[in-house]
Amino acid sequence: MIDLQGKNPKLLVVGDLMIDHYLWGSCERISPEAPVQVVNVDSESMVLGGAGNVINNLKALGAEVEVISAIGDCKVSNELVQLLNDAGVSNKFLISEKGRISSKKTRVIASQQQVIRYDRETTNPISNKSQKLILKYFEENIATYDALLLSDYGKGLLTFDLTQSLIKCANKNNKKVLIDPKGRDYSKYKGAYLLTPNKKEASEATGIEIIDEESLNSSIQKLKNDCNLTISLITLSEMGVAVYDNKLNTYPTVAREVFDVTGAGDTMLASLGFAICCDIEIDEAVKFANLAAGVVVGKIGNATVSINEIIEYESSLNISTSDEHIKTVSEISFLSRELKSRGKKIIFTNGCFDILHAGHIKYLESAKGFGDILILGLNSDKSVAALKGKNRPINNQEDRAYILAALESVDYVVIFDGDTPYELIKAIKPHTLVKGGDYHGKKVVGQDLVNELKLVEFIEGKSSTKTIEKIKKGY
Repeated sequence: MIDLQGKNPKLLVVGDLMIDHYLWGSCERISPEAPVQVVNVDSESMVLGGAGNVINNLKALGAEVEVISAIGDCKVSNELVQLLNDAGVSNKFLISEKGRISSKKTRVIASQQQVIRYDRETTNPISNKSQKLILKYFEENIATYDALLLSDYGKGLLTFDLTQSLIKCANKNNKKVLIDPKGRDYSKYKGAYLLTPNKKEASEATGIEIIDEESLNSSIQKLKNDCNLTISLITLSEMGVAVYDNKLNTYPTVAREVFDVTGAGDTMLASLGFAICCDIEIDEAVKFANLAAGVVVGKIGNATVSINEIIEYESSLNISTSDEHIKTVSEISFLSRELKSRGKKIIFTNGCFDILHAGHIKYLESAKGFGDILILGLNSDKSVAALKGKNRPINNQEDRAYILAALESVDYVVIFDGDTPYELIKAIKPHTLVKGGDYHGKKVVGQDLVNELKLVEFIEGKSSTKTIEKIKKGY
């Protein structure tokens, strides 16, 4: 996967904001009043839903985000504003309509299963005054955005006239428009860069039931032609994503476990928009979005995914390349902070690892057993020469790093140049430092920076130096 760490494009989201409200509990009996479950509610939570979930996904990926939308003048609207503030997103472009009720979806969850959902909302089209104000905000600020994402949940915000005006204005300013569509009539989306309908939605919009590759090809081309799209795209659930540019290509799904598909479409829109704004070609952008969606459907409720979660997930599927696990000091510092925020225990060790042998493998496997993530500090060629002599290393730092990054026990490799890894350990701040058994009774560099030190005994007779001596002797 292309590494998008540290990228922060600026995207604008226009769409239906809502709140996803969850009541969490357990169920142990049926009501005596009616044949329904009695849920004992233990806790509740509220998160941004609809276009708000697109915003949360973009923020989690590292994007800068602004939103333009219309809300009501109700208690739910106040809650929406607070959730946006909590997410670090400005509410300066929110328009309040008197008498309008902002959407709030309440889900009752018992033992990780949704029991019922009930909604409160207004779905009438927003006023002409609100539409004109939204367009005004957009026209005045379009130059500051890398792309426009329209999240249409059919709640009355994206009317035909407003949607077309936004698309035309964006195209005039060479800004791509990506849309998660709603309904059967896609004429209001004409001129967009791409749409993200699922198979059922695309079948309804085109009037072509998608049952095989031929009907898929017909439907996806009809979408492209009817809506004058640059790229035509249809999500196919467990079958992946179909894309039509000059020809039909299908990219398989990478979901390992599916617990909840809630918000998967929002993640697809956000991750596609993020990748495309980073100048990634559509095929790689779709692969990236597929991975993002694969992480999200493994979570309960509306969820987000970070770049590091995507990298970690790709690695767990054994489809990532070794060089994606080789990081700079600044990258590993950022990564370690996020991993710790997710409750991961970080292990650090270091060494030259010039000629890899069984002793190295067993040592690293033991080190990984002390926690969740093993980060290996690799001595640079300059550092190895200073430690081992001018004829070392045998293998250069790039080769050594690539081989080590391919090992199942090693999560990340960082090359360092100093005589000791002290500054690298300070940047990572691992929980545990692992060194060889020959450090018994000795002071270990970086021990003062970690919670604990673990020593692992070496395998007798296994070392790069002895291997080199054997090669020189010809046996």
